[in-house]
Formats: sequence, structure tokens, C-alpha cells
Amino acid sequence: MAVVLQPVKSPQNEGVLSHAGSLYSQQVWCWGRDICRKEGNWLLEYGFQRTKPPEDSGGNYSAYSLQLPNERCIILRGSGAFYGDIRYGGIFIPRYDFTPRYMENSTLENPYWSKLEMEEFRLPKEEEKDDCNALVRGLISWIRAYEQNIIDCLGMDYRQNTLIKWNNGERVVIPCEQMIEEWENLTLAISRENPI
Repeated sequence: MAVVLQPVKSPQNEGVLSHAGSLYSQQVWCWGRDICRKEGNWLLEYGFQRTKPPEDSGGNYSAYSLQLPNERCIILRGSGAFYGDIRYGGIFIPRYDFTPRYMENSTLENPYWSKLEMEEFRLPKEEEKDDCNALVRGLISWIRAYEQNIIDCLGMDYRQNTLIKWNNGERVVIPCEQMIEEWENLTLAISRENPI
């Protein structure tokens, strides 16, 4: 079951969920490029804390955690993002599948999402759908603000350059000039009347 969305404009005329998945996958790519920025790791400069994986983790990459006001948090990984809010619980959205997985806890003890922790994430029950949608909107709002900060601090040219290798001829590419607007469109498309 996926987020029930109302139609939004998509340059590729894709379905909304497909477009959301493409936009989100591109965003995760951008976070990875922000980590590898030649002038230094932008996520660390932005205020994230890096947690390196345990030695025996099988090659997992670091997790990046950021505490937000009002008892909210975000954790970024190459496999997706976790967003927690004390009022609603937490969600994990996998990188290639814009289907939020819900949990009642708003924090994670282990940012590596062990198999045991991943079992806590599930599709929301009927009575949890409003909370889950609030979390999705909260994550999207944070992403919009993050991308605006990228433009304000590093410039549009920086973000354009991060997308050069993303455009391999096979992936959907949302132009960097449209990313913030596309996130705003997605927020509007998530219907409060038709939750996840």
C-alpha cells in the first residue's frame, strides 16, 4: 500500500508515485554527493552527526543524524531516510520505493537499522495513517528547506554539478531548478482525506 496522492504536474507525465520515487531517489543521490563534496562534507557542515558503521557491518556506509526542534529527528542513509516526530512516531522511506514504513517510536537507538529494527517498520494501521501522512509531510518540508539552503549557501551551479553523473541516460532527472517546486507539489498532492 502506498501514499494516496492526487495528481501533480510531472515533466515526464509519470504517475504521481512514480514521480515521487524518482524525485526521492535523486534526492538521496544528492545527499551522497553533498557528503563527497571536494570542499568538505556538507552534511557535517549543516549540523549532522556521522555515525560510522561497526567493523563487522559488512560494508555499510555511515549514518547521518540531525536533531531538529520540537523533538524531531532525521537520519540519512544511502538506503533511505528516517524521520521521527515525538507527536506522530517515525517513518522510514526506502530509496527506490516511495512507500513509507511506519513505527510508533520517534527515535532509533541504532542508525544502522538492524534486521531487528527494520522489523519495527511496517505499513501503518488504519488508525495510524494520519500520523504517517503527517510524518511524510514533515520529511518533505525538511527536504525543501534543505534544498533551499543548498541553493542559498552553495548555489544553483553546485546542485547542477551534483546531478551530472545522475543523468546516465536511464534515470529520470528532475532539473535542480525544479526540485524545490516538485517537493512543494508533492506536499500538496498528499491528501489529508486519503491517507496512506
